[in-house]
Amino acid sequence: MAEPQRIEAPPETVRSAFSRAARALAAAGVGTAGLDARLLVSHATGLSHERFIAAPARPLDAAAKARLDNLVERRLGGEPVARILGVKEFWDRDFALGAQTLVPRPESELLVEAGLDALRDMAAGASPRVADLGTGSGCLLISLLADHPSAVGLGVDISLAALGVAAANAAHHGVADRACFAQADWLDALAPEFDLIVANPPYVPGSAIAALPSEVARFDPKAALDGGPDGLAAIRAIAAAAPASLAPEGVLLVEVGAGQARAAAGLFVDAGLVVDPGRDLMCDLASIERVVRARRAH
Repeated sequence: MAEPQRIEAPPETVRSAFSRAARALAAAGVGTAGLDARLLVSHATGLSHERFIAAPARPLDAAAKARLDNLVERRLGGEPVARILGVKEFWDRDFALGAQTLVPRPESELLVEAGLDALRDMAAGASPRVADLGTGSGCLLISLLADHPSAVGLGVDISLAALGVAAANAAHHGVADRACFAQADWLDALAPEFDLIVANPPYVPGSAIAALPSEVARFDPKAALDGGPDGLAAIRAIAAAAPASLAPEGVLLVEVGAGQARAAAGLFVDAGLVVDPGRDLMCDLASIERVVRARRAH
């Protein structure tokens, strides 16, 4: 008697893999299940967004399926998609990430917007000098240099690993010839006469870190979050050193946490900088005072 013919299941396709991943993420309560599934499938298969849309019936080989299963498992464990992919879009550019870099947040784009405004207000034909404190992935400095081609800049960070990521991002975005990176604790290693200093320092009170969303508290480096007992420790250090590092009429832009803008502004004024409360406390899209601008007088 002939053995029954074995019928093999058809290979999983891009479409069915996406549906499977999206269902698993949605069942786990992931609010962005569809978007996350698309990104994870694209990453596992090496397909661009366009190819993902154009080739839904493309079969997944065993290696791609195994990669996808691993990526979905990590997402189900709470790891942010940007950490899983190792890249995050910021200011319309993709930035590689590392274990010692923050995932760039949309609200930090306000620093770039305000920084570009400050650079445009500077003398025509000049080559303004920009410093980025706690540069991390380099997203702030690189975005400023890429959109203001006459500027040159320095990114500082206490983490050598983060500096390596930032330097690679600068090369990827074509600004390596105008960007330098150095290991330093805020302004300690900076020479004077920077026209623009930007910073997204740690500003979360240490006792509040555990209450942050899990994706932040568990996966962002604690050193990039912990701002000391009141969240202002790094901002105090920046305020104390900034007047000696800014050029005359130079601009300092610092991101702060919700409810911290007035206190930070007071620290900058006490250090001898000029802050106009009516113009220099800038709100993000959620109407939170997110960036404080200070100036050095003549």
